[in-house]
Amino acid sequence: MSGTNHEDAARDRVTAKISDEIVRLLAAETGHGATRAWTTLGDDLIVCVLQGVLSKGEQNLVRSGTRGVVLRTREAYQEMMEREAVAAVEQISGRTVRAFTSANHLDEDIAVEIFVLEPLADGSRETAPRRARAARPAPRRPGD
Repeated sequence: MSGTNHEDAARDRVTAKISDEIVRLLAAETGHGATRAWTTLGDDLIVCVLQGVLSKGEQNLVRSGTRGVVLRTREAYQEMMEREAVAAVEQISGRTVRAFTSANHLDEDIAVEIFVLEPLADGSRETAPRRARAARPAPRRPGD
């Protein structure tokens, strides 16, 4: 295996582990995970995209025009999970998270978890960002 292929395989393992862990954490904390997730690595950035995160109740609230309630609830979930999500990303990536933020797009049922990393001490740059394979879908619970 060439150095580049080995690096790509290692990078794919890291992104898949991050996706899996964020989906697991979301499901453990909210009772509802994501149906699809993928993670992208940049030089000093990790972005995890989660699709299918809204429960049936949240979907109904969005349809009925009560979007603010859903956004406030999602914000509270993300604040509640921040410490564990940051710890997981730091452990899996071997990097220190400088800042964490989240966003939700209710119409598309997508959440984005963004981890800004401390620059590497040696000033080196990692390879250009690329999209990794999607993580396994999270199991759906009855009523979701």
